[in-house]
Amino acid sequence: MPSDAGFQIAPMIDVVFVIMLFFMVMAGAVKVEHELKTTLPGNAETAKETEMPDEITIGVAENGAITINEDPVGQPNDKTLEGLYNEMMKMATAAKQSKTKLLITVQAEEAAKYERVINVLDVLARADITNVTFAVAEPE
Repeated sequence: MPSDAGFQIAPMIDVVFVIMLFFMVMAGAVKVEHELKTTLPGNAETAKETEMPDEITIGVAENGAITINEDPVGQPNDKTLEGLYNEMMKMATAAKQSKTKLLITVQAEEAAKYERVINVLDVLARADITNVTFAVAEPE
């Protein structure tokens, strides 16, 4: 009758050494990538225009005021929002030139009128901006 040999540690040590040897050999083959410091031709004004923020927040205040990244745009009673439309067209053009995706978040205060949010969405539709998310403004 064969006796139970139990857990054999010697083969396990052999396997661990083979695996360790494999990783040691492969660690020397890893190539490190370095960043190339290059500048593209153009003046400072062009470079400044094409810099895009990661996300653009359009705020809708309770009184109807519209802001882009907390900078006021237009008047609170302006229904057409031409100032916002012009800014969105500039940003859409810059995003298209730099081949990046324009991320817009419409952040309305809790008591903001729905009509004002719809005005903002109309402007974004006219500017052909489709990547829009919504958020509720945090109470201060």
